[in-house]
Parts: sequence; C-alpha cells; structure tokens
Amino acid sequence: MGDMSAGERIPGATVIIPTFNERDNIAALISRVSAALSDRDGEILFVDDSSDDTPEVIRTLAASAPMPVRLLHRDKPEGGLGGAVVEGIRSASYDVCIVMDGDLQHPPELLPDMIDRYEDGDADVVVASRYIGGGDNGGLAGAMRVGVSRGATLLTKAMFPIRLSGASDPMTGYFLVDRTRVDPDALRPNGFKILLEILVRSDVRIAEVPMEFGERLHGHSKASFVQGMQFLKHLARLRFGKMSLFAIIGAVGALANLVIMWALTHLGMEYVWAAIIAAEVTIVGNFILQERYVFNDMRGDAQGIAVRFAQSFTFNNVEAAVRIPILALMVESWHISSILAAAISLVAAFFVRFLFHSLVVYAPRRSVRQVRKAEERRARLEAETAAAE
Repeated sequence: MGDMSAGERIPGATVIIPTFNERDNIAALISRVSAALSDRDGEILFVDDSSDDTPEVIRTLAASAPMPVRLLHRDKPEGGLGGAVVEGIRSASYDVCIVMDGDLQHPPELLPDMIDRYEDGDADVVVASRYIGGGDNGGLAGAMRVGVSRGATLLTKAMFPIRLSGASDPMTGYFLVDRTRVDPDALRPNGFKILLEILVRSDVRIAEVPMEFGERLHGHSKASFVQGMQFLKHLARLRFGKMSLFAIIGAVGALANLVIMWALTHLGMEYVWAAIIAAEVTIVGNFILQERYVFNDMRGDAQGIAVRFAQSFTFNNVEAAVRIPILALMVESWHISSILAAAISLVAAFFVRFLFHSLVVYAPRRSVRQVRKAEERRARLEAETAAAE
C-alpha cells in the first residue's frame, strides 16, 4: 500500500457477515470492523436469517455506525449460511467481498492484511488460514472439534488435490473474493463451507494470510451431526470422481484380496500368511489401476513412476503390517471369521490410503510449483508492460 500516491483513493470492500441470532455480537462487530477499515472505503452488509431481534439491533446501531451498514434480512432463507453468502455477494456495493462469521471468532483486525494481499495482484481469493505459519485454531472448542476440523480439511484436499493445492484451509469461513472472478449462479450452496464451493467451481488464484481463530464470545456453535452429514453429502456432490474411482478400484482390490485369501486358506495355508500374500498382490494391482484411471491427470507434475511406486508400495506394506495384526486381534478376540475381519479392516484402511496417495504420492514436485509461480509472475509483468505501452 505504501507505493500509492498521496490522496489516491483506496479501492473499497464489502464485508459480508451472515448472522443467525447474533444480537449480542453486533455492536462489537460494527465497532471492530469500522476501526479496521477506518482509512478505506467500504461497507458492512449483514445477511440475516435470525428468528430473534437481531435485525432490529442492526438497524438501531447502523444509524450511528462509523461506516455504512446495510441489512439484508431473508424471510425465507435458502442454502443456509452458504446461501446467505451468495446473496451477499450478489448484493454487495463493491466487487471486493470479504466474508466473515458473526460470532467474532474471525478477527476483524485481519481485514487490512487480507485487502493488502489481494492488492498485490496475483490472487482472486485470499484465505484467512489457521494452518500456515502464524495461524492458530485455538478457538475451536475441545480436542474433538480440532481433530474433526483437521480430518475434514485433509479429506477435502485429498478429494480435490489440484483445485485446492494452494489452500491450506479450504474449510474456513473467513476469506476475501473478487466477485468478478466468480459466477454466483454456478454455486450450489448447501449449509456451511461456501469457500469450498467457490474454490472447486471457479477458476481462481488463491493466496493466504495467517489467522488466529478466536474464542466464541456469545451464542453457540452452529456445527452439529446433521451439519456434518450435510458436509459429507456436499463433498460427494462436488466430487463424484477421483475418490469414487479410487473407491471402485479399492473395492475391486478388496474383492481380489478376499478371493485370494479364501483360495489360499482353503488350500490349507495359515490365514495370516494368506492375508500377507493377498495384500502384496493387490497392492501392486491397485497401483497399476490407480495410475491409469484415478491419478492419470496428476502424474505429469508428480515424482517419477519409480518414486511413486516406491512410496505407494512402502506405505501400503506399512499399512498392511499394521492392519494384519489388528485383523488377527479381531479374529482371536471377537471370534469372527477371518474373511469378515479382513473386510472390516480394508474399509477402514481405504480412507487412509486415499489421503496418502492424493496428498503425498501424486503431490506436485516443488520444482513444478516454482515454475508455475514464475510463469504467473512473468505473465503479470508482460501484462503490466503491455498496459504501460
């Protein structure tokens, strides 16, 4: 920002805050957002689905607010929080839209950093991330929520390894988006995680700034088991592809594993040795099929095939070395058939294998990422030179 000439008007931003019964947070939100953007043009747009007197509180405080405050109250909310964000993007007075929650866990003091990062010119979306250097997710209540959050993030990145390669925290609700780069009509909001919808359905460049996720001051978390199920359904709707193909191949491999194991045990082999041989055969077969049908679009940027095979083969053998003793424990402790125990263990192992292959085996080489960034910088410089001429 320091290279702007004196008196030059700084582009404005609309801060979109979806609210649902957040009356106790409104005053602090308006005060802190206004202070953070005191030297910039901007507005606060509350998109409200409340059933209490939150709209009246907003209207009362807007009259004396230090910056423009607007209210969009939805009598018939559609799409949950995600739908509120989409309506806010459509109704915003500025193309630069910053989405944040109304519970004050997203620090308004980070707003200038997000705008500054956007104005560097190489990003269409700026994500406030809990998972990069300087970020923190301490505001999540309890180890269980922290674990669920991290697990959901890893699963999501594994399902969209290319689209989300530049996003460490695609599940955050705090982000800036240039709405000229997004088609609101193409979005299909379904409750939470609207950023994921935007990143997956839009061709956007991603940047991140670190965020310290704060403690909730008032109200209660909207997260629930039902929301979790909606999230999984949303993921399936977005990505009925890579993970599904991986699952199909895994199912074929699991069936082959069971058939081999059944045949060997019926030939008189001890079930543990039969499980080991079945695992080795299916590990190699699964790798060949995954190369051809699941990760074929990622092979060019990843390590060479020898490295990929070594990583895959080593990991799957370590996984099998852990899984087979567990299989034996289930057979001996639960007194179930070895085939049923193998089936249970294979289902559990599927998710772990998918995460590892998507995020490690087929991850772009560092040199590839560096080349892409260099190409982006060169393209920007060429565009700037052409504009100057």
